[in-house]
Amino acid sequence: MNDIYDVMILGAGPAGLTAGIYSSRAKLKTLILNEGAIGGQMVLTNEIANYPGVETTNGFMVANTMKKQAKDFGCHIKSNIKINNYNLSDKLKSVMLDDGREFFAKSVILTPGGKPRSLNIPGEDVFKGTGISYCATCDGEFFTDKELIVVGGGNSALEEAVTLTKYASKLTIVHQFDKFQAFEHAVQEAKNNPKIDFIMESELRGFFGNNTLEKVSIEHLPTGKITEKSVDGVFIFIGYLPNTEKIKNLVAVNEKNEILTDEDMKTNLEGVFAAGDCIAKKYRQITTAVAEGTIAALSAAEFLRINN
Repeated sequence: MNDIYDVMILGAGPAGLTAGIYSSRAKLKTLILNEGAIGGQMVLTNEIANYPGVETTNGFMVANTMKKQAKDFGCHIKSNIKINNYNLSDKLKSVMLDDGREFFAKSVILTPGGKPRSLNIPGEDVFKGTGISYCATCDGEFFTDKELIVVGGGNSALEEAVTLTKYASKLTIVHQFDKFQAFEHAVQEAKNNPKIDFIMESELRGFFGNNTLEKVSIEHLPTGKITEKSVDGVFIFIGYLPNTEKIKNLVAVNEKNEILTDEDMKTNLEGVFAAGDCIAKKYRQITTAVAEGTIAALSAAEFLRINN
């Protein structure tokens, strides 16, 4: 109980690291606890070309720079840990790790991030970042004049497919049902695009290649027939999963288990804020996570000023 932090940040993706930079620079005693690799999903991005004011780089470099900035301002960072228990409702918040260590703080910022829903088929992990992507805005430009497949049938899949035709020479949408779940205007926009073909009632069964993705296998579900198709890249848009499994019963979430916040990144719990890909929002980019991390840190600082 002698080691009480002003701000405890749970997660070290771009939102968490930004919150750490801002809160520690404000001379608040700050701790970041992170269960995975520093940088979160950002480190899986091989090239970042649209981060304002920064020349083309990669997610690993951005994460390392953010980590150094936070530490230089005095932020404490503990990674590769596992949190077993959370107490977010009391005035003094706490978490307990699997090794028995317990950490206390006057405020908490939840930044556990999230991840795109995977197909979970052979080769997917192998070619992530070398032919398989989950973000058209992030990676579309790298597939200029290439042939692509988009997997999915919702609004995101069809809208992102149309966006990708700005770069791709040809694009095929593969969907497991005979009808799309997207709004009609999105369906019609895709169908009216001369670059887009459709393979319905079908699912991908495997990814193949050497150093990069070269082809996929596709099963036609009504007949069970499997064919192979050469392709330069595959974009998967079948949903998004927030990393809130451990905390979804402790804080208010929506039907997708995304944390609900107001414009100040406040949750329904006093002194608890949230930012990044774990919250309910439309767009998921490094820049949006950074903005939310900034707001959460400033809101936590204001909370501490009022309540200390």
